[in-house]
Amino acid sequence: MTPRASPIVVAITGASGAPYAVRLVEQLAAARRTVSLIVSSHGWRLLGMEAGIADADALRARVGAAAWDRSVTVFDDGDRGAAPASGSARTSGMVVCPCSMGTLAAIAHGTSRSLIERAADVTLKERRPLLLVPRETPLSVIHLENMLRVSRAGAIVMPAAPGFYHEPTGIDDLVDFIVARVLDHLDVEHRLSARWGGAAPRRGGDA
Repeated sequence: MTPRASPIVVAITGASGAPYAVRLVEQLAAARRTVSLIVSSHGWRLLGMEAGIADADALRARVGAAAWDRSVTVFDDGDRGAAPASGSARTSGMVVCPCSMGTLAAIAHGTSRSLIERAADVTLKERRPLLLVPRETPLSVIHLENMLRVSRAGAIVMPAAPGFYHEPTGIDDLVDFIVARVLDHLDVEHRLSARWGGAAPRRGGDA
């Protein structure tokens, strides 16, 4: 399996930002990239509260059954023996979107109490791309120190802070702004947002 064909690990935790997570999985599936999906218990609660998605079947329906079945494999966050927990299982990197401050702290300190935390630990030790998308405000000194710690370890901290220079007309445009940046760092082609100096694409563009 070539590195580009390797799965991208996507983790969804309990920080606010379910629309980012759903759009990210949609775009990865549309791009025909293999996704190893892990959702924490708080992540499922978040999906229910913010996106009306109660379980994996509902998420599959939102993403699209054909794209989901082709691209997505779901792993139990409680199974620390699953494939994403091992460095011998090749991946193209990992993104935690959204990333709670609790998950960030666990990654920063290597506690690995869940599959999400262990997979992130593995991603760091194997020197693969790790993107963390926190959504919290204000930030305490502890939060900032943990962000600095993971950044020094090799992770990319990408706060869910959308820009406005592209003149967004709705929430969907703000969501796409962040998801586009995540996809760029995962080296996944998309048409979610304009490059600097380019024409803005319309919502709904596939990756």
